[in-house]
Amino acid sequence: VQLQASGGGLVQAGGSLRLSCAASGRTFSSYVVGWFRQTPGKEREFVAAIRRDRLTAYADSVKGRFTISRDNAKNMLYLQMNSLEPEDTAVYYCVAAQGLIISSMRSLGSYNYWGQGTQVTVSS
Repeated sequence: VQLQASGGGLVQAGGSLRLSCAASGRTFSSYVVGWFRQTPGKEREFVAAIRRDRLTAYADSVKGRFTISRDNAKNMLYLQMNSLEPEDTAVYYCVAAQGLIISSMRSLGSYNYWGQGTQVTVSS
């Protein structure tokens, strides 16, 4: 599967952004898909993931503010980000993998498909 992220930009603290990720391939619905983010000098960190049955997982830092969703008919993944904070500034990557168990959904090494990143900048 190939992934193409979009929707990043510059927003003030407290604002909202919606990231999108377009996926190729006819088996998109069978993948666990999600988002990671990275800031300079730091490792990529888990943000959110969603399974084919729409079971979701979130990082504690974004829970209650971000919502992940998918549209299997359109091969699309989304991340609605509300109440953005300067600490959310990062490059956001969409990811995909097959056959993940719940405990693996938050692990960087579980995902073997990565899209290019999209920059999100939150000003204070």
